[in-house]
Amino acid sequence: MGMLAELDADATAAIGRAIDALAGRRIAVLTGAGLSTDSGIPDYRGEGAPTRTPMTAQQFLADEASRRRYWVGSHLGWRAFSAASPNAGHEALADLERAGVASGVITQNVDGLHVRAGSHRVVELHGTMRRVTCVHCGQVFDRRDLAVRVERDNPWITVPENVELGPDGDVLPHVSDGFAIPDCSVCGGVLKPDVVFFGEFIPTEKFREAEQLVHSSSALLIAGSSLVVNSGIRLLERARRRRLPVVIVNRGATRGDARATVKIDAGASEVLTTLSRALSALR
Repeated sequence: MGMLAELDADATAAIGRAIDALAGRRIAVLTGAGLSTDSGIPDYRGEGAPTRTPMTAQQFLADEASRRRYWVGSHLGWRAFSAASPNAGHEALADLERAGVASGVITQNVDGLHVRAGSHRVVELHGTMRRVTCVHCGQVFDRRDLAVRVERDNPWITVPENVELGPDGDVLPHVSDGFAIPDCSVCGGVLKPDVVFFGEFIPTEKFREAEQLVHSSSALLIAGSSLVVNSGIRLLERARRRRLPVVIVNRGATRGDARATVKIDAGASEVLTTLSRALSALR
């Protein structure tokens, strides 16, 4: 528990209560953008985060100029986004799964860092930037292959230094004129990253998979999510109705604090590392 020295007295006491609440239980984990901030990916709602207005699915599909602007920003951001590495929080959760303590991870993030950290059962509620799909024929493409095409068709495009990266792997482009929008190499249709855009619903089967993970567990650990997105609150309610202990780890208030068994107001990386060591030792 060496990392406890970096935490204040309130957080240290809360971690002790969380260990008591979670000990001996199979834990479903829900994560949000706050888990990836230590990997250099900003949070939409964290303290100091700039105000951003995500493009809606309706805008993207209806307007070619919007798609062009989106793809410039998405490509530039993805190059920086894909260079991010899993942090101690991601690794701690992978360790918990390997130890047989965590039953799996449900994440609202699209960065793929849980998979890269070694977690095996990962439910990506909002999709992943690793794939791109055709909205017309359904063909799926690897984002790395598409990046090669984008740079071949737009040889002028370069990733600027000090890029202002967004939580979904995009940037706000200064210019998009002349950019050749990638299309489906099978049918010529519109390509879209395999993520849930603002204004879209989470696929029903994906949310059911998340519900099943919570249902098959005996506790819920929420890390790095303000629970503003309704899917997180719905999963918390599923756990609460079954009277499962719920532990929330997040800097600042969340929508679920009043419903939590324990709330730890601290950074996800250090808390998850401490919890992982303690709970794995008790296994």
